Amino acid sequence: MTFMSGKRIFSFIIVFVFCTGVARSQQMITLEEAIAATLKNNYDILLAENDSAAAAIDKKYIFGGFLPTVNGTLGRTQTTSAQKQEFDGRPEVEGKGIRARNLSAAINLNLVLFDGLKMFATRDRINELFALGQINLKNQVINSTAAVINAYYIIVRQKQQLKAIDEQMSINEERVKLADRKLSVGLGTKPELLQAKVDLNAQKATRLQQQSIMAQSKEQLNQLTGMQLPESFEVSDSIPIKDDMTIENIQNNIQSTSPAILLALKNVDISRIMLKEVKATRWPIISFGSAYNFTQNNNYNNINPYAAIFSSNKGFNFGFTASVPILNYMNVNRNIKQAQLDVTYQEIALKQQKNAVDVLVKAGFYNYQYQVSLLKLEEENIQLAKENVSIALERFKLGVSTFLELREAQKSLEDAYDRLIAARYNTKLSETELLRLKGELVK
Repeated sequence: MTFMSGKRIFSFIIVFVFCTGVARSQQMITLEEAIAATLKNNYDILLAENDSAAAAIDKKYIFGGFLPTVNGTLGRTQTTSAQKQEFDGRPEVEGKGIRARNLSAAINLNLVLFDGLKMFATRDRINELFALGQINLKNQVINSTAAVINAYYIIVRQKQQLKAIDEQMSINEERVKLADRKLSVGLGTKPELLQAKVDLNAQKATRLQQQSIMAQSKEQLNQLTGMQLPESFEVSDSIPIKDDMTIENIQNNIQSTSPAILLALKNVDISRIMLKEVKATRWPIISFGSAYNFTQNNNYNNINPYAAIFSSNKGFNFGFTASVPILNYMNVNRNIKQAQLDVTYQEIALKQQKNAVDVLVKAGFYNYQYQVSLLKLEEENIQLAKENVSIALERFKLGVSTFLELREAQKSLEDAYDRLIAARYNTKLSETELLRLKGELVK
C-alpha cells in the first residue's frame, strides 16, 4: 500500500466517523412530537386561546347582569365663613370665623326588574360568544396542525430528493471511473471523461442547494412549533398515504364538523340574539330602588341665636321607577333595521360558506384521486427507470453503448424520482386538505 493510498483511507475513516457522530447527535423528531410542540407553543394558537379565555371570563360572570347595583358614598366637608344678617326691627348681626362641619353617608341599591327581556338576550349572546371562541380556537388548532403536517413532510420530501441525488451521484462517479479507465487504455475520449466530471459536479452543486433548502424548511417548521425543536434534528424517511378515502365519508355530516361552517352558523345565531337585544329597547325599564341616608351637621360660633348648632338625619327609603321610551330621534327603529340587515347578511354568508366548502371538498377530492392514481403510476415507472439505468450502465461497461445513452437513462431516472417524490408529497397534501375541510384533522 502506498503512502497516498493509506492517507486517503485514513481521511475516509475520519470523515466517516465525523459524519456518523453528527448523524447520531441529530435528534429524530416525529410528526406527533412536532404537532404536540405546535399545540403548546404556536403563537397563532396562543392568541386564539387568549381570545377564548376572555370569552370564558365573560361567561363566568354572566350572572352579574341579574344582580342589583349597590353603591356607597361617604363625604365630609368643613367650612369657615364670615356672615352678616339683617332683620326687620332687630339690629343686624355680623361675625367672622364661623365654622361648620358636615358629614354624610349613603348606601344606594338599584335592581332592574324588567327591561324587555334584554338581560336574558345579553346572557344568551355571551354564551354564544363563548361558543364562538371555542370554535375559533379549534379552527386555529386545525389550521396550525395542517401547516405543521405540510411543513414536516416537505422536509421528508427534500430528504428523499437528497437520497435520489446521492444515487445519481453514485452513477456519475461510476461513469467518471469508467471514462477514466477507457481513456487510459485508449478506448475512450477525453471529452467523454470531462462530460462525466461536469455531470458529477452538477450533481454535487444540486446536493448543496438541496441541503440549503432543507435547512430553511427546518427553520420554518421550527417557527410553527414556537421554536421548540432542537437546533439540529432529523425527520422520518417516508410519507404515509391514505389511499382509501371516499367523498361520501368526507361529505357525511360535514355541516356539523367543518369549522368554517360552524363559525358562519354561530355568527347567524349571535346576530339573531343581537336583534332581540335591540328590540328590547322598545319596552319600558322598571327598576326597584332603595337607599339608606345619614347626614350630620355641626355649627360653631353661630351668630344666629335661633339656628341649631347640631343636627342629624338618617333614614331608609325605597320605591319603583319606570323609564318609558317615547321619542329618541328614531334611534330604536334605525337600530332594529340595522340589526335585521345584519341577520340577513350573516344568513347569506352562511349559505356562501356552505357552497364554498362543498366546492372545495369536491375539487380537493378530485385532486386527491388524481394524485393517488399518479402516485401508483410513478411507483411503477421508477422501477422501469431504475432497470433502464442498470442495463445502460452494463452496456456502457461492455462498450456496446455510448455515454450519451447512459446520460439519457440517468436523466429519465432523475425525472422519474422528481415526479415520484412530488406525487407522494402532493398526495399527502391533498389528503391533509380534505381532513382540514372536514374538521377531523384533530379529534
